[in-house]
Amino acid sequence: MTSFINVEGKVAIVTGGSRGIGESIAKALGQSGAKVAIASRKKEGLDVAAERLRKEGVTASAFTCHTGKADDVQKLFQQVIAAFGKVDVLVNNAATNPHFGPLMTADDAAFDKTIEVNLKGYFYTSRELVRHLVDRNAPGAIVNVTSVAGLSAAPLQGVYGMTKAAVVSMTQTMAVELAASGIRVNAIAPGLVDTRFASAIVQNKDLVDRVVGRTPVGRYGQPDEIAGAALYLASDAASFLTGQTIVVDGGMTIA
Repeated sequence: MTSFINVEGKVAIVTGGSRGIGESIAKALGQSGAKVAIASRKKEGLDVAAERLRKEGVTASAFTCHTGKADDVQKLFQQVIAAFGKVDVLVNNAATNPHFGPLMTADDAAFDKTIEVNLKGYFYTSRELVRHLVDRNAPGAIVNVTSVAGLSAAPLQGVYGMTKAAVVSMTQTMAVELAASGIRVNAIAPGLVDTRFASAIVQNKDLVDRVVGRTPVGRYGQPDEIAGAALYLASDAASFLTGQTIVVDGGMTIA
């Protein structure tokens, strides 16, 4: 065990890794010694992101995958293991939020898509990593990116919030069930962060003012400010930490 935060020699998969928080986490892991596989549904964005990461000194490869489809996830792990020999760390970050509005106005298609990506996707990828680690008799770490929307009421983001609350529960259950296998499972709950995913809020002055007004640090966050928490949770420095959700929100939820 070491208190120094690094992931030297580890191989990490970061889903939703082609931009925003996912790309920032991939950069942090890679610059701290990991080989990184970024995954997303669209190849074009992935290839561009992988090239950006390589220019930052990261050993990175891109793999297309729809994490809400179990067959895609199995193929992803097969490809990453063929490329890098193993997987030690999984960062579940891929997410969608097709419905922005009152919960009762969400249609079935938006509801099902949100469940498919935000919940089934995390389950499928976690299951594949656990199978791989158990076969290797190796320890590992799972970092689930949830949201403050899953910790309390989420007006206008109700379906998204429900899935993120379920991720917190899944994180806790997996942490208990997998601890004996040396697999740690933790989560990060970001507040409002300046990403394309959050553009419906960031580009709405009234909504931004409302959020920032409740945030002690007086602003919203940037993707790189989430990456440090993920790096810590993925590293051996967090060897005695499992089942927890670290809130990174500028103090909004405690103000």
